[in-house]
Amino acid sequence: FTASEGYVGGPAHQVPYPPQTQNLHHEIELVVALAAGGADIDAASALQHVWGYGVGVDLTRRDLQDVAKQARRPWDLAKGFDASGPVSELVPAESVDPTHGRIWLSVDDDLRQEGDLADQIWPVTDVIAHLSTSVALRPGDLIMTGTPAGVGAIARGQQVRGGIDGVGALSFVVS
Repeated sequence: FTASEGYVGGPAHQVPYPPQTQNLHHEIELVVALAAGGADIDAASALQHVWGYGVGVDLTRRDLQDVAKQARRPWDLAKGFDASGPVSELVPAESVDPTHGRIWLSVDDDLRQEGDLADQIWPVTDVIAHLSTSVALRPGDLIMTGTPAGVGAIARGQQVRGGIDGVGALSFVVS
């Protein structure tokens, strides 16, 4: 794996505020990078498919998501847009325990989200196993795994910082 366009390289990195929204939300998450793919992967062997881990911020156009929910339509455009998932540098799996570690996010130095990977509803093994029953996973796929409480709005000009102990950190300004 190498750094890609989505990699957040430092405090000066900019993430553009997306069009068609007035309510952009942050969600800090553990990112799982796959080395091997497959379908119908069992939870017991799921970690054998993992290359490494990173820190990601799942950005959501919440107002578009709310409209889609009310209309009983897919949320695709609420979740998928340019720069919708900034990710830190990836680190090899053997250096990370995906079941424990403080996960946190701050906006303008105000702590908004904090938890521990141990508190995730679904462990990484179950996320991979379940996802692989719906789509064939491929080497290089990145999977975001869920977020602690405290999701909230961010605005242009705000600095977002987040991290996971033992995994890494990222920082960006919403432009």
